[in-house]
Amino acid sequence: MTSPVPETSTVVLTARGSDWQAAETFAAATPWLLEHRGATVVVKYGGNAMTDPTLQESFASDVLFLKLAGLRPVVVHGGGPQISGMLDALGIESEFRGGYRVTTPEAMDIVRMVLTGGVQRQLVSLINRHGPFAVGMSGEDANLFTAQRRMAVVDGESVDIGQVGDIVAVRPDLVTSLLADGIIPVVSSVARGEEGDTYNINADAAAAELALALGAKKLIMLTDVPGMFRSWPDDLTVVPVITVEVLRGLLPDLTSGMIPKMAACVQAVAGGVTRAHVIDGRAPHSMLVEVFTDAGVGTMVIADDDPAAGQGWQP
Repeated sequence: MTSPVPETSTVVLTARGSDWQAAETFAAATPWLLEHRGATVVVKYGGNAMTDPTLQESFASDVLFLKLAGLRPVVVHGGGPQISGMLDALGIESEFRGGYRVTTPEAMDIVRMVLTGGVQRQLVSLINRHGPFAVGMSGEDANLFTAQRRMAVVDGESVDIGQVGDIVAVRPDLVTSLLADGIIPVVSSVARGEEGDTYNINADAAAAELALALGAKKLIMLTDVPGMFRSWPDDLTVVPVITVEVLRGLLPDLTSGMIPKMAACVQAVAGGVTRAHVIDGRAPHSMLVEVFTDAGVGTMVIADDDPAAGQGWQP
């Protein structure tokens, strides 16, 4: 004979504190999930996040999370450390002029091999451990990027630095088709010239150009510092919010490593990308904190007429 079921009962839930904390985090992210659902987000993948195996896996997982959360992530990457390592291994000397790697035809073959055959394949493989979500492509594919030769300035004079280019046109059809099919495009910063030459492109600039062409809502730049400092090395306070107008005036005085990143943010936001972010790729899941929390991390670049412009830092 079975025992009667009590008219009322109390269910006791048992869970670890970390489980409750995770549930609260997801619940708090609901407004941001609603706000960013369907938005295109271009992420520039660089710094230690590209070379540390643990951070590589964390980044791949975070990109997939963006997709599963309803966003449309696109990854653009370079690979400076990997290129230098391969050139050294092959006995090819690396030379820099005006902050750019001199890229001879021989070096360009290595650049293309490392970016499209190494860095890109590794990241695509990490994302696709969880399913068929990512596709790798180069800026050469379907003429995604068309570039022209760039000259560097050294001591006030223009000097040739080989097959280094600036993007002059973007044809994003293939990327938009992949996004429409639910695919995460992973793009190497290599471009084709109008005469058929191949060019090495700064990945920060490539990410900004692609974000503009796609009408992206966000551009996220991963780097190896917490954000833009107020005054390196005297004041290491991170600037949380800055407008395009203020940042444009500060660009000439920034450190050489930050200039291309912050210039890319200015270009993107001035051209219509809603917001650009420079965040620390060394901190696991920093990208998710930036997108799905109130606090955010790093430095956010906004338009001069953005509602948050009043919070922008003034030097």
